[in-house]
Amino acid sequence: MIEIIFLGTGSSIPTLKRKHPAIWLRYENENILFDCGEGTQTQITMAKLPFMKLRRIFVTHWHADHWAGIIGLLLTMNMEKRKEPLYIYGPEADRFVSDILDLGYWGVGFRLIPKNVPYEGDEITELVKTDDFEITSTPAEHSVPAVAYSFKEHDRVNVDIKKAEKLYGLRQGPMVGKLKRHGKITFKGKNITLKDVGYTKRGSKVVYTGDTSPSENIIRLADSADVLIHESTFSEELVDRRHTSAKEAAEIAKKAKVKKLVMTHFSRRYTNEKELEEAARKTFKNSVAARDLMTIKI
Repeated sequence: MIEIIFLGTGSSIPTLKRKHPAIWLRYENENILFDCGEGTQTQITMAKLPFMKLRRIFVTHWHADHWAGIIGLLLTMNMEKRKEPLYIYGPEADRFVSDILDLGYWGVGFRLIPKNVPYEGDEITELVKTDDFEITSTPAEHSVPAVAYSFKEHDRVNVDIKKAEKLYGLRQGPMVGKLKRHGKITFKGKNITLKDVGYTKRGSKVVYTGDTSPSENIIRLADSADVLIHESTFSEELVDRRHTSAKEAAEIAKKAKVKKLVMTHFSRRYTNEKELEEAARKTFKNSVAARDLMTIKI
């Protein structure tokens, strides 16, 4: 199961209702943070999340509302005697992580490992791959180098137990596990393969854009995603803002054939999210506006 916690859903200027951008993603034992705006520490505490188990931070771009919370978070981790390394991904990450560490008379007692993310072109880049999931990125279109990220659970081949029992008398148990691991077994004198009784369970996919104008790169990255988290700073298009409106985000969700659009990064002019939801639902019905500390499970 993937759990997504929206820690901050505002844009450049926070309000009492909306903090700066930050999204926590939890998958089994993996805890990941996408962006880390000012006030993220407080939101983590409010949501009762295990910040010391955080392993990776993915920064979409280096405008302060998307990263300034890293400073305090590092200090707190250091004071709590963290020893595990922390990976920080982003455009020109090595430059900016170095700058953060040079800001004052302080340091950290654990390894801080920057990972540069390509921010030009139209390629989708693999950043992390484990036995269970992969994280990829693609360049976004903003006023500074920016990227978007995708978290994709691997597809899995499962055994159709009813079919296996009907055809071969095979029931749930150790032999089923062996079949999944090795792809074939011999049971009661019969050879059984996964092809005979297996089916593919598609892995869940979540995409987060950060700040961006409408982009073909995002459409490709978000293809068939279960959840597209797209910035929707305004309800309608505004010229030369280098952001996306709720209407445009809905058009992108429709083109990408996603299951659900979750809008975030709202201008402080909107005191009620209904205006944004109404603008998006005219084009893409399954659109919702994120709210601080809202949780989605997939």
